Formats: sequence, C-alpha cells, structure tokens
Amino acid sequence: MIANGLFFPDLAKVLFWEQSHSLVEGPRIWDDFRARGGKVGLMFWQQSMGEAADLIVTPAPIHKHSGGMIQSCYSQPPGLEQYLTEQIGRKFNLMNYWGPLANHKSSDWIVDAICASVRSRQYSPDILFTYVPHLDYDLQRYGPQSPQANKALDVLLGYLSRIKAACAEAGWDWLFVGDYAIEQVTRAAVFPNRALREAGLFATRDIAGMDYTDFFTSRAFAVVDHQVANVHCRDKDSRTAAAEVLANLPGVAEVLDRPAQNARSVASKRAGDLIIVAERGAWFAYPWFEKKRAPDYATHVDIHNKPGYDPCELFFGWPPLSVSFDTTKINGAHGRVGEGYEVAWSSSLNFETEPADVLDLSRRVQSWMSNRA
Repeated sequence: MIANGLFFPDLAKVLFWEQSHSLVEGPRIWDDFRARGGKVGLMFWQQSMGEAADLIVTPAPIHKHSGGMIQSCYSQPPGLEQYLTEQIGRKFNLMNYWGPLANHKSSDWIVDAICASVRSRQYSPDILFTYVPHLDYDLQRYGPQSPQANKALDVLLGYLSRIKAACAEAGWDWLFVGDYAIEQVTRAAVFPNRALREAGLFATRDIAGMDYTDFFTSRAFAVVDHQVANVHCRDKDSRTAAAEVLANLPGVAEVLDRPAQNARSVASKRAGDLIIVAERGAWFAYPWFEKKRAPDYATHVDIHNKPGYDPCELFFGWPPLSVSFDTTKINGAHGRVGEGYEVAWSSSLNFETEPADVLDLSRRVQSWMSNRA
C-alpha cells in the first residue's frame, strides 16, 4: 500500500482513504497461520473490507443525500458491531476519529472494543491486529514537542496498560508498534501542484468561479500525502518537465524516477511516475488554487473528494462549521524515513535479536505465528 490516496488511470480519478483489502498488494503475514486454523481479527485496520479474516470492525458511515450521516461500522460477523456497542454502552463516533473534533474519545471506544473482544468467548480471535489513533491528532496540530503531544502520550500509556491487563487476563502476548515518526514542522508548506500548474502541466476547469481538477488533460499532477507525493505524468516529455519543476521547488528533497524507486524498494504498479520526498521539517499541501477560487470541498471535511491529504481538516476555519485553509496551523508531519525517523515498539515476545526495522519486526511476528495454531 504505497499511499493513503491512489490515482486510478482508468477512471482518471484520485481516491483517498478507501477501505478495500485489494488495495494492499502481496500476501499477508497471517495467511499461513489462518490456513492452519488460526482465527485472525482486524479492528480499525484501514484496508480490511473483504479481507480473509475471521473478525473485522472498521468505520463505515452512510452519508445521507439530505446531508449528515448515519454512524455505522462494518463488521464481520455482522453481529459484532452490535455486540461491541452493547458491551461499551455507546456507538463509535466518527466525529472523534477525524476532523476538528478528532480526539482521544475515538481511542476510548477502540480500546474498549479491544478489551471486549479479547475477553469474549464468541468474538475472540487467536491474533488481533488493531489501531489506536489519537496520537496522530495533536502531534500534527501542535507538534511532537508540545504540551498537548505529551498529554496525548500520557493518555496512550494508560490505554496500553489497559490492553496489557486484558491480555494478561486472557493469557495473550502483546506487541505495540508505532505507525510512523512525526517530526516538527519547521518550514512553510510546499505546494507541488501550484508549481506544476504554473509550468503548464496541471490543468483545471473553471466551474462557477472555482478551480476544479482536469485529470483528463493534465500532463502531470501530484497526489500528496504528508511528506511524500506520487506524481503521475502523461508521457516521457511530461515526466522530464515535471521532474525539473519539482527538483527546483524549495522544500523538495528528492525526486525519484522509476529506476530510483526500484533501487529504494518503493516501486509499485500504483506508484507515480515520480515520487517526491519533502525536506526535513517540510510537508506537501495539496491545493493548486488560492482560497478565493477554492473548490467547494476545500473548506469541508471531505476526505474522499480531495485529491490529496489535508491535515488542515483538524482545525475549524471561517465561516463557522467549515475547516481551516491555513497551512501554518500544522506543526507535525510524517512520511520521511531513515536515521532519526525510527518508530517505537514494545512487546511481551522475546526476540533473540533486536529487529532492524518495522519490516523485520513484521517478519518476526510472522515467524512467531508459525509456531501457533
């Protein structure tokens, strides 16, 4: 899975935050475990719909044509959501999972659900993959060195203690691992699509005074995702031109063509013709427009229509009930890897040697599962 958002050439459309399991390429580390009879659970695992697993819970709200939405989770078996809601005493609230109201209450529900599943006779798998989200919010809003980030970490440690206690009670092992390292933003946001548009590579449509994308005629555009962006180009000449524009854009550290992607082991059939990486302390903002010509979705929490990740959705803007358009509010970003960007992990499992990285850690878990079921 090369990004949270992908460009689909046959649709000429960018889709972000889709949940189908087929977006993840390759075998799963639990395949052999499950083939031998082990039960696998996925709880708030983003690309889990349709996955070969025995227990699945993931947010799946219904957006009403008249406005608003019906709060709901997709679950397998179908009765699992109702069971968890009854055990917890409330439904999962998507407003706490993303947007200006995103906070630790989303993690509250998920941790309650984890503990309820571990202790359940009917809905307890043999191995459970899950995600506790709230550290993301205030680290991006205020930065990793902020008092708000320290408070969010304290809250997390309380959750992990609860999960460890539930595991001990059920005789489970546990492993906690960070998703990625978030660093302090120290530079102004970088706008690759503005640079591509100014170079005549990114095409737009004027709709009632608003600048909407035209991916059918664009020669190059960037699908931005925090500190990384996949740049899709029409042909060789467009790729050469886009690479030159982006290499000279302040805040861009690297421009990786296909050979460079192969050398870095980040190549994928869904990757851009170019991948750009932000400089330390910088991040990529998706807009190609100025606020006065912004598409309708720009000032709303609209994760599926925006063709790029927008952390400004974590803040309210003006007018009331809209989200911020101010990129200077963002103080934390992630996506860069390497020295200084290692993730934290802790486990009750005893590894003979220290895992080299997250991929190595996943292989250790796969090996551990091979001795189970």
